[in-house]
Amino acid sequence: MILKAKERGGGAQLARYLLSIRDNDHVDLHEVRGFVGENLLDAFREVDAIAKGTRCENYLFSASLNPPGGETVTTSDFENAADEIERKLGLEGQPRAIVFHEKDGRRHAHVVWSRIDAEHMRAINLPHYKMRLRDVSRELFRSHGWEMPKGLRDWRERDPLGYTREEWQQARRVGLDAKQLKALFQESWNRSDTGTAFAQALKERGFMIARGDRRGFVAVDYRGEVYAVARQTGAKTKDVAARLGDPEAYPSVDETRNWIAARMSERIKGFVRQAELEAGQCRKALQAERDALAARHRQERQAQKEAQEKRWIAETKARAARLPRGFSGIWHRLTGKYSKIKQRNEREAWAAYVRDRTESDGLIASQLDERRALQDRIRDQRERQQADLLLLREDVARYVTMALPERESERPEPETQREERKEQRSRGRTRDRGFER
Repeated sequence: MILKAKERGGGAQLARYLLSIRDNDHVDLHEVRGFVGENLLDAFREVDAIAKGTRCENYLFSASLNPPGGETVTTSDFENAADEIERKLGLEGQPRAIVFHEKDGRRHAHVVWSRIDAEHMRAINLPHYKMRLRDVSRELFRSHGWEMPKGLRDWRERDPLGYTREEWQQARRVGLDAKQLKALFQESWNRSDTGTAFAQALKERGFMIARGDRRGFVAVDYRGEVYAVARQTGAKTKDVAARLGDPEAYPSVDETRNWIAARMSERIKGFVRQAELEAGQCRKALQAERDALAARHRQERQAQKEAQEKRWIAETKARAARLPRGFSGIWHRLTGKYSKIKQRNEREAWAAYVRDRTESDGLIASQLDERRALQDRIRDQRERQQADLLLLREDVARYVTMALPERESERPEPETQREERKEQRSRGRTRDRGFER
């Protein structure tokens, strides 16, 4: 189980995010423990109010628990993992909340603890929590018999195509996969040994090298999106600078955007709109199927929940009827029979609780299998669209290059070079006037 966590504040914003169903098929508030408030928003606002009595700004500790794809993980497995994190980090007894998210056929949990020790009005220190979470994650993989990722086994073997949330969001805006986008940059970087070759390799893929705001190097595509070269290639900033040279020799981002926009003819824009329209129609069809499946699954879970509640009430009444009342109850207490009946009721209540949870986990597992089958189709369709969009970028790059004569199709001229050329022309005109005089 991959564990990611951070200390943070903004309890109200976090509560709204965790309960948002916009990007999720299902959201389930599973547990709110140790708070006065019974809902998530009130609970986190309560911690925020308590934290104002201290100097702690990041008063929450938020962790995400992500099991391997395709594995069946029960609710108890998630709870046990949260308990182990508590024990490892010294958060035992602290108020916590658990929220389950289901997305793309996978179920994961968000667990949030309060870092504020209300009795002593201080924040609990969490030194080296990333290293401790890594140890817990390894132990969870071993205990469940799951295949451990190479990057977790040895950080030197981590995936070079890993991406941040910001990179994922950017790739999503342009209709590409974040890993595929990084693979494109890294392939261009690895098969080129000079800055010119690297710039040409990216240009053939529809990306232009430009000068960033902080004198770094970025790439700009035909949509105007900006990509950090060092981050996408996985290379060190100094290695990128050594290969590409002086940043001032490259145009700025705005100059590059204007250069691309000037060469985007209406015909090229029409090709882009048509390709994006066709991709959008395919996505909408599968999105509608996904929404319909999620709605049916919610109905099935609600029906199961209502049936379980009805059965629980009936069984509770039956167990309560066993307990004698009045003088008979007093006699049963004296003889010890009352205690035996009570223990029997408790055992049956626990067995009923475990039965209901097992039924719920079984329904969720079967629905996840159904959702994964749909996700496989979505993934295949997405991969085809990605391939088409990458080819489209190459076509756009060729059309843009051919849009104007060869002397105008070279890369945009940096502003510094333009200023120098203007000064040279001005000096030349001055010399000409002096010669005439």
